[in-house]
Parts: sequence; C-alpha cells; structure tokens
Amino acid sequence: MAAFRGLSSLVLGYLAVSVLANPIPEAEPDPDPLSLPPLIPSVPGFTDPIGTLAPPLPVLQVPTPAKPSPPFTGSDIKPKKIGYFWTAAGDNDHADFLAAYSLDDDTFGTFLWLVDVPTSGNSPHHLGSSKDGKTLVGGGLLSLLKVQDTAFYFDVSNPYRPAFKKSNRALTSAVTDEIRAKPDGGFLITYMGSAAGTSPGRLVETDSDFNIIAEHPQDAASNANILAQNFNPHGLSVDWDKNIILTSDYVVPLSILKPSLGIIRDNTLRLWNLEKRSIISTITIPDGGGIQDVKFILGNAESAALATAVHLGQIWIIYPFRKDANGNQGVAKLFYDLGPKARDTTAIYSDLSQNGKFFYATITTGNHIAALDISDLDNPKRLDDPDSIQPTIGPHYIKVTPDQKHIVVTDYFVQTGQIGLINTPADFKALYIDINPDGSLHFNRSIDFTGPYTNRGGAKPHSAVVFDLTDPNNPYYY
Repeated sequence: MAAFRGLSSLVLGYLAVSVLANPIPEAEPDPDPLSLPPLIPSVPGFTDPIGTLAPPLPVLQVPTPAKPSPPFTGSDIKPKKIGYFWTAAGDNDHADFLAAYSLDDDTFGTFLWLVDVPTSGNSPHHLGSSKDGKTLVGGGLLSLLKVQDTAFYFDVSNPYRPAFKKSNRALTSAVTDEIRAKPDGGFLITYMGSAAGTSPGRLVETDSDFNIIAEHPQDAASNANILAQNFNPHGLSVDWDKNIILTSDYVVPLSILKPSLGIIRDNTLRLWNLEKRSIISTITIPDGGGIQDVKFILGNAESAALATAVHLGQIWIIYPFRKDANGNQGVAKLFYDLGPKARDTTAIYSDLSQNGKFFYATITTGNHIAALDISDLDNPKRLDDPDSIQPTIGPHYIKVTPDQKHIVVTDYFVQTGQIGLINTPADFKALYIDINPDGSLHFNRSIDFTGPYTNRGGAKPHSAVVFDLTDPNNPYYY
C-alpha cells in the first residue's frame, strides 16, 4: 500500500501539472486544439506499475498510456468484401484497435490487418464510413473517463491496410454513439452526454477534414428544449431529401457508472430541421425506458421511421410529418411488441433492408435477433421464433450488408466492470448471418475474437463497417 500511495501522489501531482500546463509541445503544435495526448506519457518501468496497482476509481480513471502492442501477421489477399471491426482490448490496458477481415465466401474470416489507436480503455462503440469510403470513424463510449479523445479516424483509402489518421474530442459533449456520413464529406455524430457525462448531450458535426465545426443545437429555442427534458441522443437517422433528422434518447451516461442511484432511462426522440440543425419537437414514447435506436424506412412516402423502446421490448413507428392532437409535429404509435423475452433487455438495436421490406433487431440480454416483414406497415409479420435458441450471446450492433444477402452482428454491448452497472454477457464473436429470400435468417458463420487476441487480454468487437468492392466502378460502403 505504501508503494501505491507513492505512485498515487506522483500521478496526482502529474495530473495537476498537466491540467495547468499546455500539454502540447510548442515546437510541434497540434493542428486540432481539441485533440490531446494521454495525460500520463509512457515511461518504461513507471507507468506499467501504475496501471497494475491503481484500483478502479469512481467515474474518472487513471489516464495511463496504452501498453506496447504485440506484433501481428497480416494477410496479402485482396477480398472483394471486407469487414472492419472497431474493437476493445480485453484487458483495457492495451490499445483499442480496428481489425479488418475477409468476408468473401472462399476466404471468410481471414485476418487482413490491424491498426491501433493511441489510447486504451475507450470502450469502442459505433463505427461509420465517410461517403467516399476513404475514412472510417469510431467513437469511444468511455474515453472521457481517462480524459482522452473520443472520436478516432482511420484512413482506408487502401482498404486492405487501414491506418490511423487522427483523433479529437468535442468541447461540451462526450460519449460518442451513432454516426452518419454527410453527402459533402464529414459526419454527424450523436454524443450521448455532456463533457461530464450528464444531460444534455449534443449532435456533433465535422467538416470534410473531420474537424469538429459545431455541437448542435445552437439556437435558443432548441437549447431550451434540451434543458427542459433529458437530451441523451443515441440513435440517429437522417432523411436528406425531406430535410429532417431524428435522434433518440437512451440513458444518462453518468447514471450507469458507480456511485449511482440507478440508471436513468429516457422516453423521447427529437425531430430536427436538417438545414437549420434546430429541434422542431420532442416525441414521447410513454414508459419507453430507453429509446436506443431509430431509423427511417427507405422509400416510405411519409418518411416513417422505426424506433426501439428497450424497457417495453417494443418497436414504435414515428411519423415525422403528422401532427398530434395538440398540433405538435411528429407522432409515435406502437408498431410491434417483441414479447416478454424482449422486455428490459438492456439494449435493442436495429437495421433495415434497403428496399424497406425487412427489419432486424438485436435483443442483447435476450440473446436473440428478431426479424420482421414490414412490407405492409399495417400488418407486420414476425419471421423468427421468439422462443428459439439462437447461436448468439449478447448480440448488439447489426448491419445489413451492402449486397442485402447477409447481416453482420457483433456479440458484445458494454462491460463497465467494477466501475459501472452495465455488464452484459457476450461471446465476442462477429456473426455473418444469411438472409433467406423471405427475409428470415440462417445462422452459419462467425469470426471468433477471443482466441486470436489473448496477448491483449482478449478482444471485444462492438461495431462493424462492411465494404463491398465486387464492382470496382460501383463500390458500397456501409
């Protein structure tokens, strides 16, 4: 304990100096003033004991640097379909990383390449691709706990050799979640909490060089809206043609961390004017208990969207241009009840086919993936058996592949360990599930992230992006 107290004094002293001093060397200024290096630099023989001896702290964690990464051997094959997986090091001490794998039938699951980010303990969350397919961005759910950058950008102009590009953080918000590419370059990204992990969060916008240019909303009326009722945006969907955005409020991030009186779950969505980046209205799903996700149904004449209500275990349909009895724009109606096994299952995340006919949802602690035929919105049909046992543990992130023939699911949501209240079971696999002609699912392949990464304490793949380069003149990035 005496040794630890000595190390603690050194750490606290270093933090005090770091906060008061400019952490960026004057000789090499950082072009992005909102990007900072780790507060504690890597010092052989000094920082390793800190990481080993420091106990879990309430909320903030000791900002130790990542341990040196072990070597790896990549592959020189050039598959037409590539899966990129934004992954946490299992020990939270090694760097978090992006891993690339082949999704071609003949080389499925072949490891292609790996690229580290500069920091550890970020709890990698969602991953998205730029419109031109040259850049990926991954968010860090818990990066703020070590006072680190929260968004990490990767150069994938050579899709077989991804490289780290840059990282940054927002000024007033944190807890990075859903990502949508802007048509003219850059991203819109939901940041679920404030810089302290409380409400309100923000809708963060970057330019085409991936510099943060705004944290929305900025107008007075919209700010009054997000201060009147919790604003913790997780889900994000954009209808570029109809000039609207929907964000869905999930939980107050700080409430999932100890000490906590209990997780605070939200019941609302916000409807936005896309051009003005301002909030039109708040849409409430009564007793929703965390509206984790929302997605527009492609091709729907009313721009209808489907939202997941986690406590209820239900899917609700949002009509953004209809008005309620009080004249407020935006109406929510119950669309489909997923049944008792879907209630209070921590997370329900979703995706839809591009033709708007099929809807898929992961039910995390229910260890289940639901499939619906939504070709008739007045009569949705369930395509899976809710009582069947599927080969999945803790499914969360889900994407329909660009060719519409498969879905990719990662079997991992969030594990906060001793510092938090959410620790969902997982088998740390990436499932590659076939979509049958009728929209139902056939499980037959997966990529295991446990065995190959034992030298990092295992690996926790949270999200994925799929590149389909089958037609070089018409590549797809999703």
